[in-house]
Amino acid sequence: MEPVEALERIAFLLERQGAVPYRVQAFRTAATVIGALPRDELHQRARNGSLGRLKGLGPKTTRVVEEALAGVRPVYLAHLEEAGGPLVDGEQGQRLRRALRGDCHLHSDWSDGGSPVETMARAARDLGHEWCVLTDHSPRLTVARGLTAERLRRQLSLVAEVNEQLAPFRLLTGIECDILDDGSLDQEPELLEQLDVVVASVHSKLRMDEGPMTRRLLAAVRNPLVDVLGHCTGRQITGKPRPESRFDAGEVFAACSEQHTAVEINCRPDRLDPPRRLLRQALAAGCLFSVDSDAHAPGQLDWQIYGCARAEECGVPADRIITTWTERQLATWTGTGRTPRR
Repeated sequence: MEPVEALERIAFLLERQGAVPYRVQAFRTAATVIGALPRDELHQRARNGSLGRLKGLGPKTTRVVEEALAGVRPVYLAHLEEAGGPLVDGEQGQRLRRALRGDCHLHSDWSDGGSPVETMARAARDLGHEWCVLTDHSPRLTVARGLTAERLRRQLSLVAEVNEQLAPFRLLTGIECDILDDGSLDQEPELLEQLDVVVASVHSKLRMDEGPMTRRLLAAVRNPLVDVLGHCTGRQITGKPRPESRFDAGEVFAACSEQHTAVEINCRPDRLDPPRRLLRQALAAGCLFSVDSDAHAPGQLDWQIYGCARAEECGVPADRIITTWTERQLATWTGTGRTPRR
C-alpha cells in the first residue's frame, strides 16, 4: 500500500467513526505533504530517519508512512479496520445499498464541510456512485458559512471543472436551502432554477408551534423549485439531543406526494431522520424518498447504509428512492415530475 493511500484510508475510517476533526486532519495533512514530495526524497528520508522532521508529520503519521514504504500494512490502519468493521449487522440494508447510484446531500469546505469539493466527489465515486449532489448551505446559516448567491455562482464553475476531471462520474449542482419562517427559500429563485437538485431544510426556530410549522413546511414542499425535504423533524438523537419539531405529518407528506417532493431519509447517525413511524407514514402517503448521507467529510459518505437499513426495515421499495435512479432519470424527474417506469 502506498503511503498516501494508507494515510487517506485512515482519515476516511476516522471520519466514518465520527472522530473529532483535528484527528482526521492530521492524516489528511500528512497525505498532502507526502504526496507533494519527490519519490526519491521520500525514500531517502525514510532511510535516514528524517521523515518526522517534515512540517505536517507527527509520530503517528510518520510511522504509517514508514510501515507503508517497508511493504507492510500500517498497524494503525489494520487496527482501525478491525475495530470499525461493518456499520450494520449482517445483510441489513445491503440489498438497497447495492442499488444506490447517488447521494443528494453532501457538504464541502465551501460551507461547513471539512474537505474540498473534488475530494468529496472522488470519495463518492470511489464508493461506487455514478453521481452525487453538492448541497452546501444557503446564506442565512452563517454559522455554517452559507453560500451567498455570488459564492454559489462561483461554485457552479468549480463543479464544471470537477466534472471534466472525473467523467463519467457526475457531480450535480445543488444546495441545502434554508426554509425561512414563512416557508420561503433562502436563495434567489432565478439561481435555484439553475441547480440540478434543491434540498430544503429547517435549521431555525425548530420549536415553532405545530400549526405555523406545518404551514412553513407545506409552503416549502409545494414550491416547484424544491426537490427534497431534508431531515424533516430536525431531531438530534446523540450528543446534545434535540426533540422532533411538531407538525401535521399527514398533511405534509400528502403534499410531498402530490408535488413529487421526495422525503429525505437522513443517514447521519446523530439524526436518523425521519423516525420509523414517520417513515412508514410517508410511505403510506405515496411519497418518494432520497437516502442521503448528509456527509460533511469523505468517510461520512459511507453512512448511507444506516438509511438503507431503515428503509428496508420499513418496507420502502427501491424504485421509490430517487438515489437509486440514473442521473438521466433524476433529471427527468426534477424537470417534469415524471418518475421512471416501474
